[in-house]
Amino acid sequence: MNWFKENNGKLTLNIYVIPRSSRTEIIGIYASSLKIKLKAPPVDNAANEELIKFIASNLAVSKSSVEIVKGHNQKRKVLSIIGTNEEKVKRLINKAS
Repeated sequence: MNWFKENNGKLTLNIYVIPRSSRTEIIGIYASSLKIKLKAPPVDNAANEELIKFIASNLAVSKSSVEIVKGHNQKRKVLSIIGTNEEKVKRLINKAS
């Protein structure tokens, strides 16, 4: 799976977001990224905040452990997550399927 990689206890995820959706949920893998619908609009950082909260909650890590390292104002984002592993991410995808 090339949409995430694990290195020295840090996980990097490629994310593709769709803001202003009817609900926040994981759709699946799309173009080498994890596709996530977000209920929040892309205004005043609301979608980014909801994404961080959603990922942190689903991977059982604190919000401060999740950081957007690339794509703050774009649909394609790169997240860095500390305190999780590949197994948790795979379970997250399986829940969505």
